[in-house]
Amino acid sequence: MGRLAGKVALVTGAARGQGAAIARGFVAEGASVLIADILDAPGKELADELGESASYAHLDVSEEDDWSAAIARATDGFGRLDILVNNAGVLAFSALEDTSLADYERIVRVNQFGAFLGMRAAAPALTEAGGGSIVNFSSVEGLGGMPHLVAYTASKFAIRGMTKAAAMELGPRNIRVNSVHPGMFDTGMTREFTGEGTDLSPIGEMVPLGRIGQPEDIVGLVVFLASEESTYCTGAEFVADGGATATHAYYRR
Repeated sequence: MGRLAGKVALVTGAARGQGAAIARGFVAEGASVLIADILDAPGKELADELGESASYAHLDVSEEDDWSAAIARATDGFGRLDILVNNAGVLAFSALEDTSLADYERIVRVNQFGAFLGMRAAAPALTEAGGGSIVNFSSVEGLGGMPHLVAYTASKFAIRGMTKAAAMELGPRNIRVNSVHPGMFDTGMTREFTGEGTDLSPIGEMVPLGRIGQPEDIVGLVVFLASEESTYCTGAEFVADGGATATHAYYRR
């Protein structure tokens, strides 16, 4: 029997990259998954690939009405909700002085507001299910600063803080809330900025494990946090960065 047998999960940003890898991993462990994204075509394709254990819902995480519809889709379609993974996010590089208010607001609205709206929308359904797990994707930029990422860094620090506040509020309802802090991963979002053909190995060589992360590298950690194996873990940060934060800065081996 899988570690998530009988559980129902909603995963945002799940049409591609690490979100898709998490959805596949959850189904492999026995869960039913609502794949939520704004990328409808790949999201529906993934749901079709995963079969009866998966369904797709269009979800703009910055929109309250979309969240209400997605939660209803999960509970109506699968009967309950046990797990929320707030994985959706956006990224933009710009110097502090070149960052427009509109760009700053866009990143914060998706990353920070999206996680807040997700937790708020899911809490009643998780409570009704007798408890559950919320996994919020922050970043190593939620642990330390990074130049040219002022809005992204601010949003990821906010997710880290909201996770702790929510863990304190929701703990009495048996709802665990933890944050995941990935380092550099080879995902669609990363490739939007580096280009599909760019060699990322020089960046990987700067961390102790000598490579950047692949989407599949995050799955085991998220399954652990979603499962009953983490029943005494809440309000905590879980880092998956190849050792990048083991030192004060990236270094070349």
